[in-house]
Amino acid sequence: MKIIRKWMIVLFMAFLLLPGCGKLMGQRDSAQEGEQIYQIYYLNSSGTRMTAQEYRTQTEIGEALIQELMEQFLNVPQDVDCQTALSGKAEYLGYKQEDSVLYLYFDNNYTSMKADREILCRAALVRTLTQIPGVEFINIYAGEQPLMDRSGMPVGMLAAGDFIDSISDVNAYEETELTLYFADETGEKLIPEKRQVVYNISNSLERVVVEQLISGPQAQGLKPVLEPQTELLNISVNENICYINFGSSFLNNALEVTAELPIYAIVNSLSELSSVNRIQITVNGEQNVMFRETVSLNDLFERNLDYLQQ
Repeated sequence: MKIIRKWMIVLFMAFLLLPGCGKLMGQRDSAQEGEQIYQIYYLNSSGTRMTAQEYRTQTEIGEALIQELMEQFLNVPQDVDCQTALSGKAEYLGYKQEDSVLYLYFDNNYTSMKADREILCRAALVRTLTQIPGVEFINIYAGEQPLMDRSGMPVGMLAAGDFIDSISDVNAYEETELTLYFADETGEKLIPEKRQVVYNISNSLERVVVEQLISGPQAQGLKPVLEPQTELLNISVNENICYINFGSSFLNNALEVTAELPIYAIVNSLSELSSVNRIQITVNGEQNVMFRETVSLNDLFERNLDYLQQ
């Protein structure tokens, strides 16, 4: 009887391990073969925070995938305690894709959303749709006109990186326009790029500026000045002097730009802020450092327009 019971246990365990049987199979955290996983961004039930829900699909890249994800964005599943980021009055009219830019068209009611709700909606759209391969930027139109910011300027192309740390609580976020400096195609001069950024107010604007420089340019014809792996350890401002402390990765700058350009891209970008007049750069807390064996960091830097393209 012991032998029979032993073999019954072995057979039972083997049965559990068969494909499609038992609890051990069919519970895969990763995507099934040919299946893609996306995050659809909604708002919580009170409409104050953005939240993501996993969505799986077999749809390949292309128009069908854009339509499918947009359909999911507009319609919250019944078993999810969320609401769509788009206000109930606003109507989605369609889209157009040109290269890596996805243009989204809404009726005039889009602009009637409260400012905080619209920022969350904007972030949710960008976060959801830039997951699609080939889509890097979102450009929103309302009533056949480009979406405008609070100052009356076009919001323009939006990338996922424009929403620092993502947006979860609209009460902790603000929108501003930054002037960032990147290299021209020759790598010898700086060109300004205007960029609308929604950022967490728990982060200083100075940190946002440097993080945006690290993320690189968005406009065509511009080259990055900082390596994407550049580590910003800390940043602070005292009496209009901005103190920046980079990790050692800051010195591993192999980009094809002149040695002074990364320094003055940082300096000129930060000098656009009313809070900053001069900049002190250190590496791992050390001030007596040479950048690219050419530029000494042992001095305070000030805005220098000599490096701007005329």
